[in-house]
Order: sequence, then C-alpha cells, then structure tokens
Amino acid sequence: MSFFKTPPLPIIIGLNALMACSLISCNPQSSQFALKTTNSTPEPASLTTEAQPSNIQTIMKTNEEWKEVLSPKAYHILREHGTERPFGPDYKKFKKISDGGFHCAGCDLLLFEAKTSFDSRSGWPSFWKPAQDQNVKVIEDLSLGMKRMEVRCARCDGHLGHVFEGEGFGNPTDLRYCINAGALKHESETQ
Repeated sequence: MSFFKTPPLPIIIGLNALMACSLISCNPQSSQFALKTTNSTPEPASLTTEAQPSNIQTIMKTNEEWKEVLSPKAYHILREHGTERPFGPDYKKFKKISDGGFHCAGCDLLLFEAKTSFDSRSGWPSFWKPAQDQNVKVIEDLSLGMKRMEVRCARCDGHLGHVFEGEGFGNPTDLRYCINAGALKHESETQ
C-alpha cells in the first residue's frame, strides 16, 4: 500500500506555473520585459538585428585565450553571457562617473559615452544610445522563455546586457541599454 498519491493534474499544472513565475521574478529584467511583450508596436529601427555596414575588424579568441586576458567577472559576463548582481560595487563606481567613455572590457572598443547615461534605478548602468551604432550588435535573445534584445560588442562579440524600449524614462531615444558594469571599463576625457 502506497501512502504517497500523485496529485491531481490541476495541482501539478498550478505548481508548474508557480515555479515558472518564481524563475521569471528572480530575473530583475522580467518586469521590464513583461511590459514590452504587451506592446504590439514593431521594434524601432534602432533595435534592428540586421547587420549594419561596419569597418570594425572582429576579434576571435578561444575560451582559454579570453581567460588569460579577462578577469573572472568580465569573462563570466562577456563570454558566458552572465549577469552581475544589481547595485554592486562596480555599479556604485559607475554612478560617480560623469565624463569620458565606456569601453568594452574585452577589446577596448568605445561602446557608450558618459553623457548618454541616466539613472534608471535598475542597479545596472543605463544608456540611451551607443557611442556609435556600429559598435554594438543587437540580437534577439529567447533565453529564460522570453523574448529580449541582447546587446553585444561588435568587435569581440562579448555579451554586454540587454536593451529595452518604451519604458517611459523620457530620454531622446526611449531606449534603455541595460549594461553590466563588469563588461565596461571607463576612460575619462583627460586620459
């Protein structure tokens, strides 16, 4: 005689739905994405995933070569598509910067300028546009069971973060490039 009975199907479905909601709510970007999925307007031209003409020469390295030149944190973000915790120490340093540019920690390509950063209160550096459109790639990301737009460095193909549209921050592009601070290195205008 078994004392454990399989729960009825509606309970199993409910538990699976609860587990899925828990997974999504652990993703700090899920609430922004939920707003985006309800928007039926097409992606703006600036979020196109089509390749743009570029004279940027691609850098190709093996994982072992990347591990030799990147910190463990930068490797995790850029090469393993990792995400740092919000409001971390790198983010706190970022918040104090008001000049210069932010370069890829992997290949030194200029990605964003400090003058296009803004406080999105998300815990990650936020920018309303790249330094040059050709310096970043935007790629559809279907991980975690949702559609997002991933931002990568155009030179080394390193993962930087994601870009969101239509969140109402009132910046000139209505975009938020939500970028991991550990994927960036700052160079001031005086350097």
